[in-house]
Amino acid sequence: MTETTKTIFEKYEIRKTKAQKTAFISYIKSLAETYGYPCKMEKGWLGARNIIVGDPEKAKVIYTAHYDTCPRLPFPNFITPRHLWIYLFYQIIIVLAIMILPMVLTTAVVLILGDIMVWDDMVTETAALLVGYAVMVVCALLILVGPANKHTANDNTSGVTVLTDLMAAMPEEYRDDAAYVFFDLEEVGLFGSGGFAAKHKKELANKPLVNFDCVSDGDTILVTFQKGAVKYLEDLQAVFTDTDKIRTDIAVKGVFYPSDQANFRCGIGVAALKRTKKGNILYMNRIHTKRDTVYMEENIAYLVDASVRLTRLLGEK
Repeated sequence: MTETTKTIFEKYEIRKTKAQKTAFISYIKSLAETYGYPCKMEKGWLGARNIIVGDPEKAKVIYTAHYDTCPRLPFPNFITPRHLWIYLFYQIIIVLAIMILPMVLTTAVVLILGDIMVWDDMVTETAALLVGYAVMVVCALLILVGPANKHTANDNTSGVTVLTDLMAAMPEEYRDDAAYVFFDLEEVGLFGSGGFAAKHKKELANKPLVNFDCVSDGDTILVTFQKGAVKYLEDLQAVFTDTDKIRTDIAVKGVFYPSDQANFRCGIGVAALKRTKKGNILYMNRIHTKRDTVYMEENIAYLVDASVRLTRLLGEK
C-alpha cells in the first residue's frame, strides 16, 4: 500500500459532508502540485465539485473515479453485470422491503390506534395514508442521503487510489497524455460526471474515458464499453490481460454496470467482481455496508500498470 493510499484511508476515507469533501479536494490539489500537474476544482450539476488534474483537452485518455461516499445501508448494493434480471429482481425486493413494507406496517398501526381511540373513519384513513407516505419518503431519502458509510474500501476509495497511484506512476514523457477527474455526486445519480460531460462535450466526443469504480474486492477485472469506445477494444485487450492472480473479462456488449462511464460516448467502465463457485455469475456484494473493507492491493497495482501501458499506447499513435 502506497503512502498516499495510507493517508487517504487514515484521513479521507469518508467523503460525504461539505467539510470532508473540501479537505479531500485540498489533499488532491497538494498531491497534484507535488507531482507537477495542474489541478482545479470545477463545479457541476446540483453543486457537484469535480477535481480535475492535468489537461483533459490535450490528454489522449482520461482516467476517472467518483470520490463521494454512499450512505450506509443494512443491505448491500448487489450487482450482477452479466445477469441483468438478477440485478433487477434484487432491486425490486429492496424497493418492496424499504418502501412498501414500512408504509404497510405504519398504516396498520395507525388503523389499530384509530379503532382503540375511536377516531372518525375518515380521520383514521387520512392519518394512515399521510403517515405511510411520510415513512416511505423518509426511507427513500435515507437510501440517497443518509448517514455516511464509514467503510469505503471498495466503493470507492479503491477507484480514488488507482488515480492517485497512477498520477505518481505515470512516466514524465507521458504525463501530458493523461488527465484525471475525481467525480462528485455519483451516489445520488451520476450528477458530477453528467455535468462534466455536458461542459466538455466537444473535447470528449472521441476521447477514451476510463472509469474505476469498485475495483478492490474480486479477482476478476470487468471492462465494459459505451458504444463509442469499442474502437479502443484492441488497445484495451493489449493491456488488460490475465495474470496468475487476476482474470479479465472484456465485455463489449451484454453487460450492465451502473457508474459514471455511462455519461460518455467513449466511456469505459472498470470494476472488480467475484465469481460463483461454478464461475458462471460475476457479482459484487459488500458495497454500501459496514462489510466494505476488502482492499486487494494487487488489483490496484495491476490497474495502475495497465493504465500506464494504455497511456503509452495511445500517446504513441
